[in-house]
Amino acid sequence: MNLKELATLLGLSPTTVSRALNGYPEVNEATRARVAVAAQAHNYQPSMRAIRLATGRAMAVGHVIPVANRHEIVNPVFADFIAGAGETYSRNGYDLLLSVVPDADEEKTYRNLKLKGTVDGVIVHGPRLNDSRIALLRDIGLPFVVHGRATGTDLPYSWLDVNNRRAFRGVTDHLLDLGHRRIALINGLEFMDFAIRRRAGYVEALKDRGISADPDLMSSGEMTENAGYRAAQRLLDLPDPPTAILCASMVSGMGARRAAEATGRQIGRDLSIVIFDDDLSYMRNGEDTPIFTAARSSVHEAGKLVAEMLLEIIADPAAPPRQRLLEADLVIGQTSGPAPEIAPRLSTGADH
Repeated sequence: MNLKELATLLGLSPTTVSRALNGYPEVNEATRARVAVAAQAHNYQPSMRAIRLATGRAMAVGHVIPVANRHEIVNPVFADFIAGAGETYSRNGYDLLLSVVPDADEEKTYRNLKLKGTVDGVIVHGPRLNDSRIALLRDIGLPFVVHGRATGTDLPYSWLDVNNRRAFRGVTDHLLDLGHRRIALINGLEFMDFAIRRRAGYVEALKDRGISADPDLMSSGEMTENAGYRAAQRLLDLPDPPTAILCASMVSGMGARRAAEATGRQIGRDLSIVIFDDDLSYMRNGEDTPIFTAARSSVHEAGKLVAEMLLEIIADPAAPPRQRLLEADLVIGQTSGPAPEIAPRLSTGADH
């Protein structure tokens, strides 16, 4: 059965049937329910071409990745987010369009997507301080949702974020409760919103215990294993090294663990390491028992939720911005323990 036959059976126009099946708000609930029951009873599978013609939609969502951030493509966090979003797109008949472009062409790419009608909306990744993409997308009228928030942006916009500030305040409090006072931070790039908020939570927790944040104990950079290793190597070679390290991701935490073990430190006894765990499908933090103590939030689930928010906005563009803040869970693993009485200063090999 095709769209026209289903519409004739119901005594409705093909446009009304298509809009009912695709969640348009102008179709009343009684009509939407009647169409859904008939479609299921007659095993109607909508033609994507027919949907595009009837609704004027591209039935696609865009993800624009600047070349400078091309590491995002192989980053397991990005992959899990896309997998979650893809589930939502597939369930709703949408395609995903991924554009990897030079930094200088990012604005032009968004404008072209709107001008050509290639996508019905976009998801914005890696929000930055005073992110100009938000004003741009509002100006050109391309529906969007930001995965994260943009510090310094006053315009209303739709976003979904994890409470990074509270998460890092919580894991810092956990280490303080264990007696640690020399707590280091290996953060992400601090022009990125999530990293700004994570540092804020860490600093606030220290301040509340009367501890001043030590610049020597803080670093920021790409969240790679090698960057985590190099940062931890520097920290552990300080005259007064930390007894605990907070890492912005499991990947950088793995690097920090490698650096610590190279000095003969026992993780959880001589040095505690706590991470942010995105609960990745292909890089699990242990099985039944977590390996790393962590603030945990599923980026796969975030992908599903952000995609759902965007499809709601596409269906009802006049609705006010949607905003949702997720909380991370503290999971206790094997990498945190009471602060040692004296932090060992062991050679990292850097002196040879």
